[in-house]
Amino acid sequence: MNASEAAKLLAHCSGFDNRQPSLAAAQAWAAALHDVPLDNDAKAAVAAYYSTPPQNPSERLWILPHHVRTLRTKIRNARLENFQYEPVPDETTAEYLARLRGQVAAIASGRVAAPSGRPMLEGGPTREFMAELEARGWQGNRTVDDEPEAELIDTVRRAGPLGVECPTCQAAIGKPCKTPGGTSKQPLGKPRTKPHSARQRAAQGRGELTPEQRAAEEQRVREASARFLAEHGDDIPDAEIVEEAS
Repeated sequence: MNASEAAKLLAHCSGFDNRQPSLAAAQAWAAALHDVPLDNDAKAAVAAYYSTPPQNPSERLWILPHHVRTLRTKIRNARLENFQYEPVPDETTAEYLARLRGQVAAIASGRVAAPSGRPMLEGGPTREFMAELEARGWQGNRTVDDEPEAELIDTVRRAGPLGVECPTCQAAIGKPCKTPGGTSKQPLGKPRTKPHSARQRAAQGRGELTPEQRAAEEQRVREASARFLAEHGDDIPDAEIVEEAS
């Protein structure tokens, strides 16, 4: 853009902002836009700038050369959104670069209509290629039954005992087990530091204990308690009754 063309662009801007173009302004704009031609896209950039309200309503819009450059580039790039190069068989690198620049320039300028749709990949892998993948264990095209998939989701929700509902206190998944009883502050009981043994077995995939196994477990606990009392009976302090403040 030379000074004469810049003067014409400034005259176009004056229709929006009532500026008074001068020779000095035209020369300055020509220097800032020396590689930008005076075309319809440059004028459209001016219109786009003044069709957008300012962030501050009391602020006056005043277009500058960098606005023209930026908005003109956006207008031209929008036409290239769905562009796809159309190659020619057996073309050389130089021929490819020349044709690519020509196609880009023609579409960006609007001389050639911009593509209206996004290009899609056509075709698919060959039968031989799919056979090679399946021979290596690939099962991308295999369907999965709904029930096993649902079971798999249930098993990977959370690791450890908290990943299952407690059979003893019915604590929900992710919630700690509760002690029996409760208070006004904790109606469901206080949280236990360790999950119930039944919950640990369920998390490990083990079933409930039979009555014989449960009786043997209870007998083991009684014997352990008896041994502890026999060894430390004299050292156990008396329990203190603490009344809650009203």
